[in-house]
Amino acid sequence: QVQLVESGGGLVQPGGSLRLSCAASGSIFSVSTMGWYRQAPGNKRELVAAITSGGNTNYADSVKGRFTISRDNAKNTVNLQMNSLKPEDTAVYYCKAYVLATTRSWNDYWGQGTQVTVSS
Repeated sequence: QVQLVESGGGLVQPGGSLRLSCAASGSIFSVSTMGWYRQAPGNKRELVAAITSGGNTNYADSVKGRFTISRDNAKNTVNLQMNSLKPEDTAVYYCKAYVLATTRSWNDYWGQGTQVTVSS
């Protein structure tokens, strides 16, 4: 089995910063693309940022220049540094990883989500 565990959410004032972390563990053979998604109440889950194992990144237009995604391939971790946060960034943030498990099958795995609230 594969598990993704997120940490780092919380309450922050507009203009502030937060850093989210996600660690993948379990029966992992290889990890491909990792990413962060978010879902605000009443909205669909949307991609925030993604990073391939080679380090190529992709960002939603709404976060470009404010958020930075990074990963440590040796530790199977992915981080999201969020700066200049806005109230519209408020959402539950989910980590996702495309994993080749030791069962030799590729699947998407999701974390449990972490709440980010931007409010004064």
